Amino acid sequence: MEYKDYYKIMGVAKDASEADIKKAYRKLARQYHPDVSKEKDAESKFKEVNEAYEVLKDPEKRQAYNQLGADWKSGAGASQAGGFGGFQQRQQAGAGDFSDFFEQFFGGQRAGARSSQATRPKAGEDLHTTVQIRLEEAYLGTHKTIQYEMPEVHGEREPKALTVKIPAGVITGQQMRLTGQGAIGVQGAKAGDLYLKIEVLEHPQYQVAGRDLTLTVAVMPWEAALGAVLTVPTLGGSVDVKIPSGTKSGSKMRLKGRGLPGKIPGDQYLLLQIQVPVPTTPEQIAYYEHMRELFTAKS
Repeated sequence: MEYKDYYKIMGVAKDASEADIKKAYRKLARQYHPDVSKEKDAESKFKEVNEAYEVLKDPEKRQAYNQLGADWKSGAGASQAGGFGGFQQRQQAGAGDFSDFFEQFFGGQRAGARSSQATRPKAGEDLHTTVQIRLEEAYLGTHKTIQYEMPEVHGEREPKALTVKIPAGVITGQQMRLTGQGAIGVQGAKAGDLYLKIEVLEHPQYQVAGRDLTLTVAVMPWEAALGAVLTVPTLGGSVDVKIPSGTKSGSKMRLKGRGLPGKIPGDQYLLLQIQVPVPTTPEQIAYYEHMRELFTAKS
């Protein structure tokens, strides 16, 4: 039976701190996990890393292992450590298949007799997070760097950053599924997925309802009365719109297909609000009085 140098496997010194051991484990677990690694012997190395970490993360096991030493075959190490069979501990569910070396001194039972539940592959957990984007980004599409917590093997968590392409035409509440970007699976099982919920931020000009947009447009009284051509903004650029004569305040106009893109593009609606200028000069006041006389006489 081969002696396992857990410190060498983890790439740390014998006096490494718990933080150093944890950091090394996280790095190696990501490097060799069979679901993401391209290396030929990734699965066997992943199991070795899990086994080494199972011992070195536990102060009691680590102390016993240090006392054991490379001369374990002589039996001296085992007697100094007080007998490893006393641990009678099986690896945590999902820790992976451990070697005969580990089982003899830490497992309490041989690999063949272990519970199938302890060694059963388990798919990684699906994760969920939200990304906020501006309306212009929803219209054109964008790239966003998102941050979320990634559960690691043994239940530890660490932050992860991921740059994601957000396609044009997404709307609030829509979910994007990023396959394999969730938690890492156990014993080579597939990783979980990351579900990204879209939230389109409020816009100072547009009101958003699904893929439809509404823009309030100010219309002067003479434009409403006589008709006019107004230049109005859309997310795709400004367009000229003909306002018919006799337009009333609160009227709506539809610009087909000028909303958010999609299989069925949204529309942009113009909410026309007549604004009455306040007279501030004697000439303007006189003009308003003249209008009053004209329209009163007409009625």
